[in-house]
Amino acid sequence: MRRAVPGRPAQAALGLILYLWAAQQQMLGIAVVLASLYPAVPTVLGVAALGERVTRAQTTGLVGAVVAVVLLTVG
Repeated sequence: MRRAVPGRPAQAALGLILYLWAAQQQMLGIAVVLASLYPAVPTVLGVAALGERVTRAQTTGLVGAVVAVVLLTVG
């Protein structure tokens, strides 16, 4: 059985509120890109905090995500 993490519902609510705010401000393109980066966050945290090894597929995905964010930011 999984333990409940304190603050998790509040984090989810904050994420939803910020996503809806971005939609109202017509920044949905940016919000969608940032939300799609979610899989990168646990990967980077796993490497930094736990010393996990990154597979070639994960590295390719992380590099692709960074390139996409840069391209969307620039133009």
